[in-house]
This record gives sequence, C-alpha cells and structure tokens, in this order.
Amino acid sequence: MVWERWTRKRTFVRALEGNYSEMKEELYKQPRVYKTSEMKWKGGPHNFGKKVINPQANKIAQSIEAHVDAFAPHGYGQIHGHMNSAVFFVLKGKGHDIHDGKRLDWEAGDALIVENACVHQHLNDSDDESIVLVLKAKPLFLFMHMIFQKMVEFPPTEPVPGHEDYHPPVSL
Repeated sequence: MVWERWTRKRTFVRALEGNYSEMKEELYKQPRVYKTSEMKWKGGPHNFGKKVINPQANKIAQSIEAHVDAFAPHGYGQIHGHMNSAVFFVLKGKGHDIHDGKRLDWEAGDALIVENACVHQHLNDSDDESIVLVLKAKPLFLFMHMIFQKMVEFPPTEPVPGHEDYHPPVSL
C-alpha cells in the first residue's frame, strides 16, 4: 500500500495574486462546510486518512491543515517527524503515542500536542477502531522553510492479523 502524499507533487502554499478586492471576493465565495462523508479514505491497511482542509484541496485554507485519521483495531501509523506542531484530538478509541521515545497514553476526548520537531508514532491499543482529528499549521511552517519532514519508518503494508477486512466508517 502506498500513500499518495509521499509519491506525488503537492501544493503547500498557493500564490496570492490579483488585487485585494478580487481576492477578498473570491474568499467570501468559498464554502465554509466540507462534508467528510463525501471524501475518500486514503492509505491503509493500519492507518487511513482524509485530507479535509489544506491549500491543495481548498482555496480558503492557506495557513492551516486539518485531516481525519482512522486506525484499524491495534493498527498504527508511520514513525515520523515534522517541524510544525500539531493537535491530535481523539474522537473515538484508546491508544498511545511514542514521542521521542516517551510513551503517552490517550483516549476519546483527549487532545494531544505533538511538539515541533518531535519524532513520533500513533498507535491504537483497542479492539475497535480509533478516529482522530489532526490540526496543524503545516502550510505556514513550510512557507517559512521550517521543513524537517522526516520519515523514520513507513506504515505497515500488511493488515493487522484478525482485522484484514477493516475499512474506516463511510459516514465520516
């Protein structure tokens, strides 16, 4: 399984061109509600994601990014680091993160901060899926050349034993 975000060209910051009144008018025309149920899950088989708000997908977002991740029962994601901090809000499930070698337990309702330049991994500890909302200022950090995008270990390509048929919820 290959995550498209690691293999194809992406837009991190769009050009701001034109006069102020045209730009303002265009921004006011943009939708303010984005139906995640109409977006496709990407990735797998342990960790799936949906890009909800970012400069690549939405004209209104230039400095923020929001995505939803689903982890299969006992699934986990890649070990990685990035310069931007992130807020990881747990909507469903129970698990833990490893931040620079330190274990941090989390459960539904918790908000977890991933600090700048932290090498980390998200792991689902439950027999059910975990769903998280991730918010970050990644586009702004990349614009300022504060990159440090580090992939230590890619996510697994084989499904979690006993959960080979896991698919994230279509309603989300």
